Amino acid sequence: MDQERPKIICLTPVKNEAWILDKFLKAVSLWADHIIIADQMSTDGSREICKKYPKVILIDNNSLTFNEPDRQKLLIDEARKIGGRRLLITLDADEIFSPNFETSAEWDTMINAKAGTIFEFARYNLFPDLQNMWRENSFPCGYMDDGAAHKGNLIHSARIPLPVQNDRIRMTDIKVLHFQYTDWRRLKIKHYWYQSFELINKVNNPIDIFRRYHNMDSIDKIEPIRDKWIDEFQKMDIDITSVYQQNMLYWEKQILDYMDTYGVKYFSHLNIWEVSWVAVAKKWNYPYPEKYSDLRQKWEKAVNQWLIRTQAKQNKWLVKKIDAFLKKIYN
Repeated sequence: MDQERPKIICLTPVKNEAWILDKFLKAVSLWADHIIIADQMSTDGSREICKKYPKVILIDNNSLTFNEPDRQKLLIDEARKIGGRRLLITLDADEIFSPNFETSAEWDTMINAKAGTIFEFARYNLFPDLQNMWRENSFPCGYMDDGAAHKGNLIHSARIPLPVQNDRIRMTDIKVLHFQYTDWRRLKIKHYWYQSFELINKVNNPIDIFRRYHNMDSIDKIEPIRDKWIDEFQKMDIDITSVYQQNMLYWEKQILDYMDTYGVKYFSHLNIWEVSWVAVAKKWNYPYPEKYSDLRQKWEKAVNQWLIRTQAKQNKWLVKKIDAFLKKIYN
């Protein structure tokens, strides 16, 4: 007797994702039986968008802080309230599957996998021109649920349980398309926030923080977006040739609040000064916006310029040596 077909459940955390959420939910609704959205107090209409889609199960993430393990546990716990076999697919709101999921044999491979199997997908990042993209390494975002506990890190955590003894299947046909880089300003502000968060929580030193959040400045292999993807999405009434750009980004306000708490000088070692925080403070109607002026010294600006110029060469012996020296200075 054939085993029961699993319920396919998409798990997605959301905080102010209205810019992409309609596109995401329309795409995911094509293959998911249930879409669990853990919304962290969005204020941009994200919740209202979710309510338009009948497959969405909207739950509240009332955390006042950023905590990936807690939010992922919240999603997984909700999914496990659904009985029977469960195939968990963990995508962010700016990620969708390539349109060949309908015809790929890999889909059946997932559906028929044994409990505990981990599925890895290659992620393709779309450029702002929406004509080109680059490939990242495969990452795990699918799991045939076996009830294993999820253990995560504070930031950039695994999205699914990853028991070391479990089997893994790496997908080569179905891709994850990533829209994060399609709005460059939004990306930069988001990465400024990540850098600030890592500095405050002592996740990394400023040199490693820079290297992590400037990966898009050292891309060596660019390829055009496949025309057949665009055509297939058009047939599904999904437009991947345009993106909505928001002006007011909540990360801006959080960074200003960090500066109020820790002082502007605290963030001088970070490369977050390509924008005028004075202008941002004025936009958000902060009192005394001039207090958010760039307080970096000349040598700190010079270090930033060194990091920018050497990002594509960061694995060279000399660059590693100088990076190690700079880490000692910053520590």
